[in-house]
Amino acid sequence: MDDENAHIVWFEDLRRTDVPRVGGKNASLGEMTANLSKQGINVPPGFATTADAYWRFVDANGLQQTIAENLGELAAHKVMLAEAGAAIRRAVLRGEWPADIAEALCGAYRALCRRSAREDVDVAVRSSATAEDLPDASFAGQQETFLNVRGERALLDACRRCYASLFTDRAISYRQDKGFDHLRVALSIGVQRMVRSDLGGAGVVFSIDTETGFDKVVLINAAWGLGENVVQGAVDPDEYEVFKPLLDDSSLSPIIGKTRGEKARKMVYASTGDASTRNVPTSKAERAAFVLADDEILRLARWACTIEAHYARPMDIEWAKDGASGEMFVVQARPETVQSRREAGAVKTYRIGKKGRKLLTGVSVGEAVATGPVCVLESARDIGRFVDGAILVTQTTDPDWVPIMRRAAAIVTDHGGRTSHAAIVSRELGLPAIVGTGNATHLLHDQQEVTASCAEGGEGFVYEGMAEYEVEEIDFSRIPSTRTQVMLNLANPSAAFRWWRIPADGIGLARMEFVVSNHIKVHPMALARYDDLKDEEARQAIAALTAGYADKTEYFVDRLARGLARIAAVCHPHPAIVRMSDFKTNEYAHLIGGAQFEPKEENPMLGFRGASRYYSPRYRDGFALECRAIARLRNEMGFKNVVVMIPFCRSTREADRVLAVMADYGLKRGDAGLKVYVMCEIPSNVILAKAFAERFDGFSIGSNDLTQLTLGVDRDSAELAELFDEQDEAVKWMIGSVIGEAHKAGAKVGLCGQAPSDHPEFAQFLVERGIDSMSVSPDSFIAVKRQVAAAEEAAARKG
Repeated sequence: MDDENAHIVWFEDLRRTDVPRVGGKNASLGEMTANLSKQGINVPPGFATTADAYWRFVDANGLQQTIAENLGELAAHKVMLAEAGAAIRRAVLRGEWPADIAEALCGAYRALCRRSAREDVDVAVRSSATAEDLPDASFAGQQETFLNVRGERALLDACRRCYASLFTDRAISYRQDKGFDHLRVALSIGVQRMVRSDLGGAGVVFSIDTETGFDKVVLINAAWGLGENVVQGAVDPDEYEVFKPLLDDSSLSPIIGKTRGEKARKMVYASTGDASTRNVPTSKAERAAFVLADDEILRLARWACTIEAHYARPMDIEWAKDGASGEMFVVQARPETVQSRREAGAVKTYRIGKKGRKLLTGVSVGEAVATGPVCVLESARDIGRFVDGAILVTQTTDPDWVPIMRRAAAIVTDHGGRTSHAAIVSRELGLPAIVGTGNATHLLHDQQEVTASCAEGGEGFVYEGMAEYEVEEIDFSRIPSTRTQVMLNLANPSAAFRWWRIPADGIGLARMEFVVSNHIKVHPMALARYDDLKDEEARQAIAALTAGYADKTEYFVDRLARGLARIAAVCHPHPAIVRMSDFKTNEYAHLIGGAQFEPKEENPMLGFRGASRYYSPRYRDGFALECRAIARLRNEMGFKNVVVMIPFCRSTREADRVLAVMADYGLKRGDAGLKVYVMCEIPSNVILAKAFAERFDGFSIGSNDLTQLTLGVDRDSAELAELFDEQDEAVKWMIGSVIGEAHKAGAKVGLCGQAPSDHPEFAQFLVERGIDSMSVSPDSFIAVKRQVAAAEEAAARKG
């Protein structure tokens, strides 16, 4: 091997097995350059220095003794960490390059300039420790990266600074905690042509959901400018989620989540001064726009799947888009090391009870709850003020914060998204974190007692005071198998991924109205007839919510389709039964702009609800938007597992009218495998079960309404509570009858409700009658599954 090859290796000559030689980052860049470029993945060209070059630099400058002496004094508690680290860094920065290494570096840089057809090409200079990115050593950003480096002298200086960064306080502390010998860890330097993402955008991609470990999702974060702001959590980025199993079909667009971040600033090249980069405010247009178009989101997601398949493990990837050429690049890839190591069989769930006033909302990281006093810190230099077990509140974090973060009960930041430094480290440490709150450092104060809750879905909340909460560990490996299907009732898209590990047979009830009220918030008729809306306050609220949508109705269709897609994704390819909206008029009226379009009724429970709305001139235009969302969900996004269910259908005549309207809006029963179910919640559904079965593919028994209408008991009346009994003989006759008639006609029958989990004998009754499925809330799943297994065993003994 000649001297240059001993010190410099081009990416295309490296493989993933070269970690001891060039560290994890550079070995991975070489692996992708050599093996994945032919599959369309673009990696900017570059080269790496070897560990041998590092040791030559150390030996040539007599640094081994300096390092050993200072670290020895640190171990003996003769000096502080900051003193030892600073002394070593000063010695490294004073070091001179051995002539052969300097020439190898400069020669490779000149070759990279020729390859790029540019004089003094701008490069990124990245550190890659030889012990970095191992499964038990994965904290992000332990060493430095220098961007927009131009010219040979600047390159040599940046490389020297990379070597010095091996001895930052955080890096020394990290190696001590991980048990690495400081004198056996070398540093490789990656020199890579810069992508002009200062003119475009950049961010990170995970081939797994970072919060729940859901392995069928690609998560992408994006911001304008260079990617450092996303990695450091200095901006609130866009977030996109893509469903992996449907990516193979190029005609589909399975983007199941799109959230526009504030992106208040961007990192760009500096034209003056000593710094190579600087942060500038983004324009109003940039803040209002998504960084990536849908085709770019899908391309990145496909690249993530290709990289994951090649490495045979979930991956954490950095990407950049060149604003000058429009090209996309992968600039780094490393194994994801938190969720991929999480035990698959058991999940710890937190259920929050009595809680105080909601103070703040942000992005939820983790699924835990923590209580404690607040400690607001402006800088990691304030470490001496931190109280162990406090809830750390700060603007943003970087690797310097890690020693403090380890001592916290929870972390709350003003800025950052799910792939920010604060989020990554919190997951490593198993701490709940709420990032991107906007103003936590302004609203919270030292010693204030609060609760940080990440147990309520994608949003995290800070509550006043110490809330009550319960912790339960669910072991899915001990769940018995059953003939009767046990499905889930899910309504909240942001919390849906929490339950992907539950071995359910599908989603038995996804309530559309929950998505409308929580994620859309606007009455569909106020969007369909916006020009007729008289409430000026509602008009302004709608204008703000629909900003970025040329057609206001598209806001409803887009958000509803994506919200339902997150629920359907959890159980894919098992069925996800989506109930069309079942608000009562008084509930619809509370949506933005809703009062103008809803009649006032004395008894909304028995009024203008369910099927009767769908063909009525009062709501038909709103129902058209619901149908457009379902059509997009099934046909454009690819979720053919979605089954439509019609609630509160009073007669077969009404059934015919609803099915005709659905067909008009592109949802014809049977087309492209579309199945349509009906809620069985009115005695007429039972009495005419045979006729309903001719029109629908299945029944879902709504036991609350069926009990109410069979017994004539208001289910909300406290005075009549003891009369409301789902196990009353009349109700059981209704249920048994519809199961029998439906099965004769070849239709499926399920039941949605909690009664099987509350009453073992009711579960046994349903099993004996031959019900096909039961659908329950996730926290009742195990109890019901066990009740069903016991009932099936008892029935088998009888038989």
